[in-house]
Amino acid sequence: MWRDVLFWVCAVLAVVSGVAVFRVDSMARATFALLASFLFAAVTVLLLDLPYLGVLVVLMMIMEMVVMAVFMIMYMMNPAGLMPMTMVHNPKGSLAIAVGTFVLLATGVLVTPWPGSDAPRPDDPTMQLGEALMGSKMLVMIVLGLALFATMVCTVVLATHRGRYDRYGDRLERKRPHDPIRGGLGR
Repeated sequence: MWRDVLFWVCAVLAVVSGVAVFRVDSMARATFALLASFLFAAVTVLLLDLPYLGVLVVLMMIMEMVVMAVFMIMYMMNPAGLMPMTMVHNPKGSLAIAVGTFVLLATGVLVTPWPGSDAPRPDDPTMQLGEALMGSKMLVMIVLGLALFATMVCTVVLATHRGRYDRYGDRLERKRPHDPIRGGLGR
């Protein structure tokens, strides 16, 4: 009984947090609302007795949102993305695309002749799913993870030829940035 109640509470909170992503007025708040939505969704997955997928969702989403927050703090014009701004661009076009995509996918789900199977259900479908996703590809995933991390570090190093410490001093004490070329926002 308590599992059912917790499942529905988390499901509702996941939807509410997902809606909040488009209702809050800063990127940082939207990031943490999205993280909350994924964490509530992960709890529903855990309650369905799928611990592997639930923990995977938790770990992936925390890392993803932390990376997003770090990039926001590094590169956003406003401090940490906390200044008010709209998170919806071209609302009518976005709504039309979202509704069209939903209708297309829902139609595909309803009209697709899904294959049936007479094979017996496996004892542990979570284990089979984990083996199918990661089993023989674990080495490739590890190498790709290192390559992606190295790419991110190199991109940050190349993109920050002159960071804010170069422009505003080691203690960020300058009121005006020290730039070799004048111009741009806030200069």
